Amino acid sequence: MKYLTNLSNNPNYNLAFEEYCFKNLPREEDFVYLWINGPAIIVGKNQNTLEEINSEYVKENDIKIVRRITGGGAVYHDLGNLNFSIYTNSKGQDRIDFGQINIPILKALEKFGIKAELSGRNDLTLDGKKISGIAQSVYRKRILNHGTILYDTDMGVLSQALNVKADKIESKGVKSVRSRVTNIRPYMKEDASILEFKDMLLKHIFQYHNEEMVEYVLSQQELDGIQKLYEEKYSTWEWNYGESPDFGWKNYKRFPTGSVEVRLEIKHGVINDARIFGDFFGTKDIDDLVGRLKGIRYDRDQVRELLENLNISDYFSNMTDSEFMELLFD
Repeated sequence: MKYLTNLSNNPNYNLAFEEYCFKNLPREEDFVYLWINGPAIIVGKNQNTLEEINSEYVKENDIKIVRRITGGGAVYHDLGNLNFSIYTNSKGQDRIDFGQINIPILKALEKFGIKAELSGRNDLTLDGKKISGIAQSVYRKRILNHGTILYDTDMGVLSQALNVKADKIESKGVKSVRSRVTNIRPYMKEDASILEFKDMLLKHIFQYHNEEMVEYVLSQQELDGIQKLYEEKYSTWEWNYGESPDFGWKNYKRFPTGSVEVRLEIKHGVINDARIFGDFFGTKDIDDLVGRLKGIRYDRDQVRELLENLNISDYFSNMTDSEFMELLFD
């Protein structure tokens, strides 16, 4: 086993780093990679991004949204959360198995006085509360096993960022299962910063395997490959939002001048169809507005840009731009 070093806190870059190493590093080696993201929500491969995040809170607090290549639910990362990635070859049948591969993590945590256990399908728990969510991917008989460790995460931000009102979304995306969670720092035998914890955890993992700590130093060609993946995939709206499963949005509000119901069909993150009903009044044909909505991204900035070029009160008497935005997003 060898370890990988990446000191970036940019979640988009870090996810690109992880995928590139998973699919391109020497197959005869096992690797471990410990990494820390700045504030971000990492959504599962099969999830509808908008169904998992509190969009307004995320934007106001500059929380990044990144899709990963593994399944499972959305998780919040910040500088108090430590991520681990383990790359290894599958032994026999390619399948998702969360047991054996995570024993080194459990045994390493024991060194800190943390008596965690693998619970349910893919969680590590402590005193019945979740401290880690784990996910896996298999690629050409190679396994990526990765997860989070809630060390000293801001729980207030976590709860707000993932506080989603999804009752107006009809989606085939995989929903996240919310669990009671806790940080492990209060349970540590001796207090340590997250960087100290990271270094010690890595050391304990190698001790469990009875191996000398050896770093795999990435070549310039490999670093260039990571940068390319970062720029062309993980930094794009198309991957982080547009890869969401198709879904429908519906909303209804009453205004002083009438009621309005909106129904949208979203495909690949783009408004494919729209319907607007109600007993409202307006001087312009509502079909004109519907036609303008079709084909644009289901994205607040895109809709705001559209509204800059028209007067929404022409279609709904006395309605403001912010009220129309609420219909489409809140």
